[in-house]
Amino acid sequence: MSSRGKREREARAAPRGPGGGGSSSSSSSSSSRGSSRSRREGEAERSRGRREAERDRGRREAAEPGLALPLPVDPARIKREPGTGSWGGSATPAGPVRVKREREPDGDSDPEPEPTVRYGRFDPEDQRSRHCPYLDTINKSVLDFDFEKLCSISLSHINVYACLVCGKYFQGRGLKSHAYIHSVQFSHHVFLNLHTLKFYCLPDNYEIIDSSLEDITYVLKPTFTAQQITNLDKQAKLSRAYDGTTYLPGIVGLNNIKANDYANAVLQALSNVPPLRNYFLEEENYKSIQRPPGDIMFLLVQRFGELMRKLWNPRNFKAHVSPHEMLQAVVLCSKKNFQITKQGDGVDFLSWFLNALHSALGGTKKKKKTIVTDVFQGSMRIFTKKLPHPDLPAEEKAQLLQNTEYQEMMVESTFMYLTLDLPTAPLYKDEKEQLIIPQVPLFSILAKFNGATEKEYKTYKENFLKRFQLTKLPPYLIFCIKRFTKNNFFVEKNPTIVNFPITNVDLREYLSEEVQAAHTNTTYDLIANIVHDGKPSEGSYRIHVLHHGTGKWYELQDLQVTDILPQMITLSEAYIQIWKRREEDETNQQGA
Repeated sequence: MSSRGKREREARAAPRGPGGGGSSSSSSSSSSRGSSRSRREGEAERSRGRREAERDRGRREAAEPGLALPLPVDPARIKREPGTGSWGGSATPAGPVRVKREREPDGDSDPEPEPTVRYGRFDPEDQRSRHCPYLDTINKSVLDFDFEKLCSISLSHINVYACLVCGKYFQGRGLKSHAYIHSVQFSHHVFLNLHTLKFYCLPDNYEIIDSSLEDITYVLKPTFTAQQITNLDKQAKLSRAYDGTTYLPGIVGLNNIKANDYANAVLQALSNVPPLRNYFLEEENYKSIQRPPGDIMFLLVQRFGELMRKLWNPRNFKAHVSPHEMLQAVVLCSKKNFQITKQGDGVDFLSWFLNALHSALGGTKKKKKTIVTDVFQGSMRIFTKKLPHPDLPAEEKAQLLQNTEYQEMMVESTFMYLTLDLPTAPLYKDEKEQLIIPQVPLFSILAKFNGATEKEYKTYKENFLKRFQLTKLPPYLIFCIKRFTKNNFFVEKNPTIVNFPITNVDLREYLSEEVQAAHTNTTYDLIANIVHDGKPSEGSYRIHVLHHGTGKWYELQDLQVTDILPQMITLSEAYIQIWKRREEDETNQQGA
């Protein structure tokens, strides 16, 4: 064997050590190349992910109006990676070039939330709020905010929205709410929250901000400034409703739901008493009154204030108002003594309503006063003398009259209104087979309060003689003419006509001498006259009202409003009258 072949066999047969040999160096170099390749691939994938994220963000910002474009990259902020001094971070010259920005978020971290306002511009939702495409679908002619704020499906009063396209009420605006379903089913998109007075577009569910909607919120919740309230009695300007009809604010018809005209007449009369009206037109006057928990009587105050503001609203959509919520509060607070479906007595309702308002406003019988007592409350002295039984012998009567029990007693009392008694109506017809309708002057029935006229009052057991004398006259005096008498069988109406002047009724002679000096003005002018027509149980009510701005008289019966001559007012069967005391600097503006 040649020496060359021998050497090759020895080399092949030589042992391979763990630390040396050609094979070991070959495996180590291949492993280093593999790790370098995997590192480069990972870095390339991360940089590719960053570039894709930047492109997506650029496309998103370009597609959304109102968002600013990303700021250009400042070359001075690009850093060199530590390593071989090249711009790339890899020590290997063949590695890809990597560019790193300051504060660049990692691929695994959450993206920062986008600001809602950038560089003074609104976000996309605000842009939709200001440019809602459905505002032309609003139908103002069907909007009626006089009824109770209840969902028409669930009958809930919580979170109620009004559809401004059809006028119906629905609850909520979530995905499964009645308002949302209604918007999808009927393509009605504009809704108003009846509590917050905010407008929303459904089903997109964004708030609508537009100044053209302010007239709708004003109809729902009218507000009056102090200057507007002061000028109410000075203006004679007609207002025009949305349907084109004209009306005078305050001289507005009230809807008769079924048999509530007795309440309508009283509410319209009270709404034309300026101090009471001015108090309730400004909600701040009674908003802070504290009531016990569970007290429902304050609901009467809130509803009366809302009705007063609607009656005097110069920007109504229609020329009449429905007192639905007010009457529901009356039924609830009176425990169904006064109802919508049953005719009631105007005097009974007036008496209950004034006392209920007084107590709900925090007033008491003697000490604490309210606007109600400041306007209507006067005082009188009542002299009472007990009479012996008429069947007793004369001697026994004389002895009884000597007792202390039968002596005249005097009591100071307050009043909200004065009851005037009519003379008994004739029972028989005249020679022409017609009933005689008697007439009586107002001053004749006012003689009851002159302090000298005695009137007998009978009870089941005892009889009394009473006489009355006025000691204080209120700014606004209410007369209730007693036309109805009740017995065990039926209610009878007295048709006697009361002849009264419209102005210049002086009541000084009915005051006691010692208090006459304290009353500089005792002259009164009529401002409201409630009339009852027809039979006691089947009759109807209407009211004559003086508009202070024009000095004209108007007749209101439910929704009908007509002007009337003052001379015609005295020919009616007056039932309730409100008189205003004339002030020193006040001139007569009553017109004809």
